[in-house]
Amino acid sequence: MIDFATRRRVMVDTQVRPSDVTKFPIIEALLSVPREIFVPPNSREIAYAEGNISLGNNRVLLDPRTLAKMLDALNFTGDELVLDIGGGLGYSSAVTAKNSQAVVLLEENSEWIAEAPTLLAEASADNVVVQEGKLVDGAPEFGPYDVIILQGGIVQLPDAIIGQLKTGGRVAAIFVEQALGLVRIGHNYGSDISWRFAFHASAPILPGFEAVHEFEL
Repeated sequence: MIDFATRRRVMVDTQVRPSDVTKFPIIEALLSVPREIFVPPNSREIAYAEGNISLGNNRVLLDPRTLAKMLDALNFTGDELVLDIGGGLGYSSAVTAKNSQAVVLLEENSEWIAEAPTLLAEASADNVVVQEGKLVDGAPEFGPYDVIILQGGIVQLPDAIIGQLKTGGRVAAIFVEQALGLVRIGHNYGSDISWRFAFHASAPILPGFEAVHEFEL
């Protein structure tokens, strides 16, 4: 029998805390959400290891350090509405829900969408709404959002997503530039998004978030 609770504590103590993630609500969420139920069965043994975990179809569950540092940089107030784009089976949404009023988990994989509500219930994440749809379109019917977080790489953030962020809201994304992945935090000041670099991380590009090549004569 694997002692996942101990592995969870080790993950926080050896991967998260040394990465300067010190906000208690984030630490508490990472300690309370069972990461092992949100990965494929053959990956449960490595659920708390460093690095991204493959979910299949070129999608991943982000490295614990990456997710924790993104959440830390977003400075949640606890009463915000969050859009979690590409949340897979729901782990990131369950963790984020501990720091938010409500989370909309947006996913386009129908199999994951079917399984996510059961897993979220098991993790006591009853303030997460599961929504099926194309990631690149966002979920405008529930917005606008105080916070948007993307669970994978992007080349650019579409206007459709930007338009769902409240003025004064924040967005976190991993921008993939050649071989580098740069996590940036964006603040919506009303006229545009002001981005700042947060840290380096890597992830496959989410479907629909690749570069747009305009036709040239």
